Parts: sequence; C-alpha cells; structure tokens
Amino acid sequence: MPYAQGELMDHSDAGSQYASFALAEHLDRAGITASIGSVGDAYDYALMESTIGLFKTELIKPGRPWKTLSQVELATAEWIDWYCHRRLHGEIGHVPPVEYEANHYMESKKPQVTTTI
Repeated sequence: MPYAQGELMDHSDAGSQYASFALAEHLDRAGITASIGSVGDAYDYALMESTIGLFKTELIKPGRPWKTLSQVELATAEWIDWYCHRRLHGEIGHVPPVEYEANHYMESKKPQVTTTI
C-alpha cells in the first residue's frame, strides 16, 4: 500500500449510493475513511463540480466516441497536466494553478519584518 491505514478519506455528498453499506464496507476493507458532507451544503462540492464540468466540456464530450478505457485514461492524464501546468485561470490572476501555488509558498516563507515599540 502506498499510504498508511487511515491516511485516505473518501468525502462524498449524502446521496444514497454514497451512504450504502456496501460502499462503507468496501472503503473499510481498503483502509479508507468514509466522510459524508452536510445535507444541503452546496459549497461542499462547488469546486469539484466546477472542475468536473470543465473536464467534461473540454475533454470528454469533444473526444467522443472514446473507443477504449486506455484512451480515456491517457487523455485524462494529459488534460490534468495541462489544467495544472499550462491552463490560465482567471480566478487566480491568469496563471496556472502550479504557478499560483508556488507563488503562495514563496510569499508565505519570506521573513516577516516585525517592530517593537
């Protein structure tokens, strides 16, 4: 296992497929903690649903018909690489997420000047 017991969490909404005993048992056997978000909390999934929407619009629908699972897997890996390293995101200053994150950590690691009176 590339992770320790209890390090992974499956967070989902309260849909019946996610609240089933079968899924809970499967996650437990795999050492994955189950987590269900609060009912009616749209903000819980806003980012994920937005990203999945972009994924479908930019990759899945235009690529139809997909002939094999391998095609989808490779295209997905390429899309994620592009999305994280080259796609410009307006919400974060028209830079790719990797650049935004790097800038954030560079700023947060700068020594802070303090004064005393």
